[in-house]
Amino acid sequence: MSSSRPSQSSSNSGRSRHSARIIAQTTVDAKLHADFEESGSSFDYSSSVRISGDQQPRADKVTTTYLHQIQKGKFIQPFGCLLALDEKTYKVVAYSENAPEMLTMVSHAVPSVGDHPALGIGTDIRSIFTAPSSSALLKALGIGEVSLLNPILVHCKTSGKPFYAIVHRVTGSLIIDFEPVKPYEVPMTAAGALQSYKLAAKAIARLQSLPSGSLERLCDSMVQEVSELTGYDRVMTYKFHDDDHGEVISEVTKPGLEPYLGLHYPATDIPQASRFLFMKNKVRMIVDCRAKHVKVLQDEKLPFDLTLCGSTLRAPHSCHLQYMENMNSIASLVMAVVVNEGDEDDDSPDSAQPPQKRKRLWGLVVCHNTTPRFVPFPLRYACEFLTQVFAIHVNKELELENQTVEKNILRTQTLLCDMLMRDAPLGIVSQKPNIMDLVKCDGAALLYKNKIWRLGVTPSDLQLHEIASWISEYHMDSTGLSTDSLHDAGFPGALALGDVVCGMAAVRITPKDLLFWFRSHAAAEIRWGGAKHEPGEKDDGRKMHPRSSFKAFLEVVKSRSLPWKDYEMDAIHSLQLILRNAFKDIETMDTSSHAIHSKLSVLKIEGMQELEAVTSEMVRLIETASVPILAVDVDGLVNGWNTKIAELTSLPVDEAIGKHLLTLVEDSSVDTVRTMLDLALHGKEEKNIQFEIKTHGSRIEAGPISLVVNACASRDLQENVVGVCFVAQDVTGQKIVMDKFTRIEGDYKAIVQNPNPLIPPIFGSDEFGWCSEWNPAMTKLTGWRREEVVDKMLLGEVFGTQFPCCRLKNQEAFVNLGVVLNNAMAGHNPEKVPFSFFARSGKYVECLLCVNKKLDREGVVTGVFCFLQLASAELQQALHVQRLSEQTAVKRLKALAYLKRQVRNPLSGIIFTRKMMEGTELEAEQRRLLQTSSLCQHQISKILDDSDLDSIIEGYLDLEMTEFTLHEVLVASISQVMMMSNGKGIRIANDTAEEIMQETLYGDSVRLQQVLADFLSISINFTTAGGQLVVSARLTKDQLGQSVHLAHLELRITHDGSGIPEALLNEMFGNDGDSSEESISLFISRKLVKLMNGDIQYLREAGKSTFIISVELAASMAVDSAAMAEGKSKSGANSLEDNASIISLFVDQKHHQE
Repeated sequence: MSSSRPSQSSSNSGRSRHSARIIAQTTVDAKLHADFEESGSSFDYSSSVRISGDQQPRADKVTTTYLHQIQKGKFIQPFGCLLALDEKTYKVVAYSENAPEMLTMVSHAVPSVGDHPALGIGTDIRSIFTAPSSSALLKALGIGEVSLLNPILVHCKTSGKPFYAIVHRVTGSLIIDFEPVKPYEVPMTAAGALQSYKLAAKAIARLQSLPSGSLERLCDSMVQEVSELTGYDRVMTYKFHDDDHGEVISEVTKPGLEPYLGLHYPATDIPQASRFLFMKNKVRMIVDCRAKHVKVLQDEKLPFDLTLCGSTLRAPHSCHLQYMENMNSIASLVMAVVVNEGDEDDDSPDSAQPPQKRKRLWGLVVCHNTTPRFVPFPLRYACEFLTQVFAIHVNKELELENQTVEKNILRTQTLLCDMLMRDAPLGIVSQKPNIMDLVKCDGAALLYKNKIWRLGVTPSDLQLHEIASWISEYHMDSTGLSTDSLHDAGFPGALALGDVVCGMAAVRITPKDLLFWFRSHAAAEIRWGGAKHEPGEKDDGRKMHPRSSFKAFLEVVKSRSLPWKDYEMDAIHSLQLILRNAFKDIETMDTSSHAIHSKLSVLKIEGMQELEAVTSEMVRLIETASVPILAVDVDGLVNGWNTKIAELTSLPVDEAIGKHLLTLVEDSSVDTVRTMLDLALHGKEEKNIQFEIKTHGSRIEAGPISLVVNACASRDLQENVVGVCFVAQDVTGQKIVMDKFTRIEGDYKAIVQNPNPLIPPIFGSDEFGWCSEWNPAMTKLTGWRREEVVDKMLLGEVFGTQFPCCRLKNQEAFVNLGVVLNNAMAGHNPEKVPFSFFARSGKYVECLLCVNKKLDREGVVTGVFCFLQLASAELQQALHVQRLSEQTAVKRLKALAYLKRQVRNPLSGIIFTRKMMEGTELEAEQRRLLQTSSLCQHQISKILDDSDLDSIIEGYLDLEMTEFTLHEVLVASISQVMMMSNGKGIRIANDTAEEIMQETLYGDSVRLQQVLADFLSISINFTTAGGQLVVSARLTKDQLGQSVHLAHLELRITHDGSGIPEALLNEMFGNDGDSSEESISLFISRKLVKLMNGDIQYLREAGKSTFIISVELAASMAVDSAAMAEGKSKSGANSLEDNASIISLFVDQKHHQE
């Protein structure tokens, strides 16, 4: 699909393209189904896919009929039966033809009394099942989210046979699927996710124990776990690609079955309508593709047809059944893997109602069997839970992949700069690295000044000229074109290119010059391990079969390349922008440089101000914190011990400092603290670790203090860990209560319902997952009263994502809560995990959840009870300030990083333009102009590299040692303020001896230039309009050897007016905590001067003021010391333009009258 790409990628436009593709693909799906229905046994699948892929059919009656058939199908699979009830009267409004036989047939093994119930339209559901079953069923039907209690075990009144009832709601009705409980199966008496999870607990634990960093390993483990759980002959992981075609990326099979690993298949193999249903119903089972379907009879009085899309029994389409039989897959089980679509949607907990992230169908876990196979609903539910855990881990792996993509983008940016620093633009095709290293491609070309340079596999020169003409004619309004098929994009000569060149990305660098990247067809890169290579073996391409699907896919992609990724196009457009900027006029060079410099200064100033404020606030919080805080060095010796922890332990600060941390904790906690300390010193910061610390002096009899601690590694400028800070919370009181609670064998109510403020928030559930405890502290925290939550399902009704009492942030949080609760129910050791939810008021609550099993007197698990550990108000405030400060710092650093990265592109263009001009014939004045421009560009580059301002402030920045003259530095510095001085009518004059101006000096000329530009700028700011600014210099030398002298340079900048405000000067000298935009720049400049063994002074005189800047440099030439001391030449006080003619080009003509 071709597209004229903008300069920047857009997730919204990406979604729009995807939506359009889904609509078009649905029409193709509908046509395939219609062809199948009409053709019967003569249906040619490969041909149909190929034809459909070449056409773009309109949405018409065929599509409408197809979608109606998918949504309003009237058949179910025969392994169960179905009833539809009126949601108000609970009377039958529809039933499957096999329901009367399955639900009301008399069993001779069960004695019955009275008339047997007849099942039909209008039958009351309560007449069909036993009283306990009817009661359980009605209870489930009465709650808002009816599916929470699935499956519900019911028994028929006439036969006594057990069934699992699976309920879901549709408009105006309740649909109940009844699946028989097999004789060999132990019926599940409890309902909901809590019980079904137990079946997959071990598989989930193994999946969660896998190290991150390998999606392949994760998928391999998943198919192995599902295979062991379900017993299917083949289990695969299907991944959907960006263009909706699929690929088998992992597989496990029983011996004798051919592998499908590596198989690709067209998007039509899994229709868009089916994918939509997978987003709604995560599990789909087909028991026997050869079984005859059962019709659903509906009350004729109903105003609309019932939809069976949510039914577990829904019958598959005949086209899919034929496909299954052709591949000898009689039964199947499919589970949807749904992940987050991206970060574009806000998921901030600070909002009372944060929008949920968009979801997308990443792939499927598919099970096939060569014989009919039925999997009971509880096990299917467990597999769904396992798949949700799998999806969470897939999402994390995708995030890691995205981080890798970002690194690739940074790598390409480095390549771009490298390319332009050489023989641009020809260097990007004639040297290494070149434009083929920028993105994955098979060939690339440059059309420049009607000449062509080609790399790799490309069209011929004539064909490239034809492509350029076609782009100019049909895409004249765009800056370029990207397509995975030149044929589909409409290029007339696409067929002549063959399979070698299919996809192309092209961008303009001038109206007539273009850059091209080419890709061959995707089929060339695809291999299938199961493909037959023997000459005598052939597949029937007419049948729907994995092989014919694969061949059909290869036919479709023979004219297509791999699609161009957004980050690849971003890199291409970055190169385009650099090259286009490079060809622009140089007139705005100095203005652009000044604007860039100013913007960078503002960002640095704001960033430093905010970071300094944050640092001051954090220091104050630590010193006055009412929570324990301690710190250790790399040897584990205490070097920080705040007032609160000294108070808790009765160990004074002076006695704690220097002791090893392990000597201060209880023996039972030594291993825990040692592990946490070792991990922190290696950069891994653990959270919510509980240990006990010893008490001393008057508190020694009270016993140890229990702390819950977060470890924070302290790092130096080289990111080396130099210590660890521990921020703790005292939970001693809560631990005493919990210990007492866990020792009680029978009645927990005395503690749970105690309003004592020392009792933490507690809730619990029975063994069936119903909420059984909710203490006053929970009521106060959540806003929900005990009577409003008790006897509701803890997972789903109390804590859930859809209409619960306490709403969780997302589905991932729901799955994680289920895992923790079930681990406790299974008898595992108590766990402490971070937990968060929205209270009734909308407040977002963050806490630590501790889950324990609840035992009766015989030691049998009867449920779970959960403690919430909340941070104290002071710690919450500290953490809040810390989060805000981190967010502020990160945002500012991102903004600065973005600006730095964006500045480098036009700066590279400016440098390129200057180099181009240097290669032309220039007059002397023009060459001096270029030299000044070069010095300013060097200054910008140096500022861009200033990532560590602390090195300047603390005085350990490495200065360069280069040869220069004061003339060069003054000219470059003054050129940066000429526009400002002209705007205010201020005359700049030079009062420096020519010998000093031409003296050869050694030092960091760029930093000196930066300092002078700053002080000139601030002086002009506070000079009265129409006034004068005079620059003068004195130079003295101390001989250090025969050829080296220590040069003492004193520069004076004298300006008219009342002078710089006192407050600003105090800030420059660091005497005031507050910093303004101007003062921080002066502060940094003064620090740079100090690095040169100099300093700044400021003198006020009548009507004028002077900055005195002194620095130490090196010099080699001897000059007349008397002339230097005098500091004046025979010419006296001349205007600067008399000494440096280059500056005269910047000065307004009215200043030349002297």
